[in-house]
Amino acid sequence: MTAPPHKGRFEGTWWIWAMAGALFVMYAVVSLRLHQRMLTSSYDLGIFEQVVRSYAEGHLPVSEVKGQDFPVLGDHFSPILALVAPFYWVWQGAETLLVVQAALLAVSVVPLTLWARRALSAPAGAIIGACYGLSWGIASGVGYDFHEVAFAVPLLAFSLAALGSGRLAAAACWALPLLCVKEDLGLTVLVIGLVIAWRGDRTLGMLTAAAGLVGTALTVFMILPAFSPSGSFAYWFLVEKASGAPRVPGDPGTTGGSAGSLLDVLQRVTIGLVTPQTKVTTFALTLAPTVFLALRSPLLWVALPTLVWRFASNNGLHWGTAYHYSLVLMPIVFAAFIDALVRRETSGRSLRRYLAGSAAIALVILPSFPLYQLVQPDTWQTDPRVTVARRLMDKIPDGATVQASNALVPQLTGRDSVSLYGAPSSRPDPQWVIVDTWVPDNQRWWPGEPLSAGGEQQRLTEDRSKGYELVADQDGFVLLHRQR
Repeated sequence: MTAPPHKGRFEGTWWIWAMAGALFVMYAVVSLRLHQRMLTSSYDLGIFEQVVRSYAEGHLPVSEVKGQDFPVLGDHFSPILALVAPFYWVWQGAETLLVVQAALLAVSVVPLTLWARRALSAPAGAIIGACYGLSWGIASGVGYDFHEVAFAVPLLAFSLAALGSGRLAAAACWALPLLCVKEDLGLTVLVIGLVIAWRGDRTLGMLTAAAGLVGTALTVFMILPAFSPSGSFAYWFLVEKASGAPRVPGDPGTTGGSAGSLLDVLQRVTIGLVTPQTKVTTFALTLAPTVFLALRSPLLWVALPTLVWRFASNNGLHWGTAYHYSLVLMPIVFAAFIDALVRRETSGRSLRRYLAGSAAIALVILPSFPLYQLVQPDTWQTDPRVTVARRLMDKIPDGATVQASNALVPQLTGRDSVSLYGAPSSRPDPQWVIVDTWVPDNQRWWPGEPLSAGGEQQRLTEDRSKGYELVADQDGFVLLHRQR
């Protein structure tokens, strides 16, 4: 189909970069404001800052939040995080990670918008790019800390835009770095390779698919176990029989290596993929911004590995729309949307109808997700307790060993050796302890807050009896110090 000419305000590509720039500012402001208000967490911003700090200091990544000198390459295979280290040299703090993530997500808008502009029309490109940039999956990732899969988002966008445009070699080249983002994304590379083969280049497609399969196998069965303290892949427990509540590494009863009964696994990769209803809701909401037209594109198959591992997991947090788990799905479904429109040779009134539907759905969903915080008054107000906490944290010198509450950890990881207060794997006898005792029990869940409010008070009393001096007790924040 011949694309219509680009005229007027849509002439050139400046507006695409302007839109990406505006989205970058939005993403960065939301993330940074959450961090300033101390609404970020040890899991995961604290962990990832410790990883990036390790790379910046020239050694393999470790995370004290995960455990004493815990080798993170035994947890997830994400060596691509080393690319953040040069930025961390410029500004040593969690803010660097949040800004880098905002930039990665904003850049992903460019290839999809360019493809839609070229294949459909400039106004279509603008609407699809805006709907993608404001989509709920991107917003959920922006609203919850930093994650390595932010690197996968632009890689997928560039790869699928190239694949949809018939540039099969470019699609493979953009897909292969996904192997360095996270171990499960090798299966995504596998599917991209199969689609490349189906689209016409069988040799390139099968080589790409083989690289994805071999990459995942090597990381899961060799590299990760070699670094892991347990000697096996740390997340086999996600396919064990569900116990009714989310389980994470370190929970009693997890084996770390058992894959559960065969019948249970079969149940969860069949009927378990659509039950409970949360999974169906998430799947429907994933496709809704494309007016469900993405179902008509073979590019949607690229989402299958992510959907299967999430819905087969026994961790209920993986099933819903919160957190960062849908980040990698957004470029896939919007690429499938563009591809379906192009394959159907949609134009005129029909194209306008699909675009209007997509825009309407995006606007209806938007207030339920974090980007809407930009227009909420509470976002621009700071709890006075935050000022108190910062003043107390200023008493802790750089380079100290610290145990801290969940929300305080990422405020300190840039300058101290920080672990999570009360976690069994945390480094014992730190020089400093700082705890927010006002966190209610209904907001305490492992691994974020390993102790109940009562257990925390008991632990603080025990610490005082072991020689820790009370430095401050103000507005619920307790600061203890122990002389060496």
